[in-house]
Amino acid sequence: MPKDLTFTCSACAAKTSKWSGRCDNCGEWNTITEDKALTSGPKKKSLGGMRGNVITLTDLATQEKEPPRTKAGVDELDRVLGGGLTKASATLVGGDPGIGKSTLLLQAAARFARNGLNVIYISGEESNSQVQMRARRLGLTESPVKLAAETNLRDILTTLEVEKPDLAIIDSIQTMWADNVESAPGSVSQVRSSAHELTTFAKRNGMSVILVGHVTKEGAIAGPRVVEHMVDTVLYFEGERGHQFRILRSVKNRFGPADEIGVFEMTDKGLAEVKNPSALFLSERGAPAPGSVVFAGIEGTRPVLCEIQALVAPSPHSQPRRSVVGWDGNRLAMILAVLESRCGVPFAGLDVYLNVAGGLRISEPGADLAVAAALVSAREDSALPAEACVFGEISLSGALRPVAQAENRLKEAQKLGFTSAITPHQKKQVTVPGLTVRTAHDLAGFVEDVFGARD
Repeated sequence: MPKDLTFTCSACAAKTSKWSGRCDNCGEWNTITEDKALTSGPKKKSLGGMRGNVITLTDLATQEKEPPRTKAGVDELDRVLGGGLTKASATLVGGDPGIGKSTLLLQAAARFARNGLNVIYISGEESNSQVQMRARRLGLTESPVKLAAETNLRDILTTLEVEKPDLAIIDSIQTMWADNVESAPGSVSQVRSSAHELTTFAKRNGMSVILVGHVTKEGAIAGPRVVEHMVDTVLYFEGERGHQFRILRSVKNRFGPADEIGVFEMTDKGLAEVKNPSALFLSERGAPAPGSVVFAGIEGTRPVLCEIQALVAPSPHSQPRRSVVGWDGNRLAMILAVLESRCGVPFAGLDVYLNVAGGLRISEPGADLAVAAALVSAREDSALPAEACVFGEISLSGALRPVAQAENRLKEAQKLGFTSAITPHQKKQVTVPGLTVRTAHDLAGFVEDVFGARD
């Protein structure tokens, strides 16, 4: 057996040097297949034997500084894409079932088609009549979008070769089937092969392609992780079914900033963009209540204000409960430990519930101080002023660290009518007209200043 021969499990993509009936990684039977090389090129050839054109870095100066883009006319979508759709790009969109991925992309296809692009929408999950029914409900029947219902990858590539569209939307990549791969549609090898063929075709023909990807119960896009490396942009469509708005989040973008978000509201006419997300997230906030704190955060390049809610109650169990929605549970445990060891605020025997209102998910450490304020406020049954916002990072020593783009956060707060803000002490203090900024060096000083001396 040749030494360079490798085998791959079609269920979990694990690689092995020898064939076996059962995969040692996932335990599935009869899923080990031999990896076949795409080409067996000439041996002992240097880089000069490549058929492609090789240029020097200095030649790039004569080319366009920015790749050509086409705007959809939807500011929230264009923002997440980095300024518009880039020619010859591959984009992967993932999200929970029923969250609105197909609705978003059908609306986007209609917008791009109205702006002059030749757009084809290929569905592997619905028939043409079903897509037309959704288009009628959304009021998109007058849009010049071409529809196709197909799952065979060879037929799809042939159609794209004939139609030569500017944009192709594939809904979804898990339904595509390549007849040269011996596995069922949706398997790891099928998803990887289909994504590779579509991405390569798009790059070679100057066509943009958007792939819809299903997600697993953990929230990651189903299939091999290599698919996310193949494409240029990875977007996640998030939201809670109990809330009317959805968040389109960029986690990878070769043509713009990552971690950018676009906010949409689900209506009976489809998805409508939200021009001011901060006002939406704070729209249902009532009178000041213990455990409610407004956090001035940054999502990508945009400042976003949201409400962090905490509830602290005596626990009837020997092991107190810690429940978190919209934030990192491990970071909550760290904040509780710092409050207890550095500030003398115990949470033993107390259940702690933390929620980011509106279904927004926060990942930046700048929310530490707002979370700590919400926890202490809930425990002491003492509400913060309604016109105050909070942000800052907490270290394990209890010190408060400044966060990036403090001025943008404060300007957004002032624009929404807030009159005061509590932030970590910075070497160069930021001043915003109409906004009073209070600073603290450490968490203990913050707790004493805002809630009074602790016992």
